[in-house]
Amino acid sequence: MIKTTLSILGLSLVSTLALAADPLHGTKWKTIDDVTKKPLSVVQFTETSNGVLSAKIVDVLEDSESQKCSKCKGKFYNKPLQGIQIVTGLKKTGTRSYDGGKITDPKNGKTYSFNAKLSEDGKTLSGRGYIGVSALGRSQTWIRTN
Repeated sequence: MIKTTLSILGLSLVSTLALAADPLHGTKWKTIDDVTKKPLSVVQFTETSNGVLSAKIVDVLEDSESQKCSKCKGKFYNKPLQGIQIVTGLKKTGTRSYDGGKITDPKNGKTYSFNAKLSEDGKTLSGRGYIGVSALGRSQTWIRTN
């Protein structure tokens, strides 16, 4: 009886750890323009049941004549920037590293491959969007807001 109880407790602990949410899940980040260094928006990450992360714009910070994604393609074309999913398919590849994602730049409507690394203190997220080779891309550092 004791062996059965301990086995059940052990399996429960293992399954709970396996289902633990990724550190990015539910977090909000202030995006900073890599050229102007001005804050652009706040994005929030969510995680699917299979561990894939995505992020959508939850607040637009920059003053802009157009608060719509006029250059986006598909379902987000001409939609308000708030609510647009800009990161998709991001997967954890290490303790604090992520790869395999896509990121859409609402300013030009283009979608890029995306990887990111979470700082040790969890306060910044360094992301890189690129086409083809990462060395030919652009980097941004986002600041955690929650």
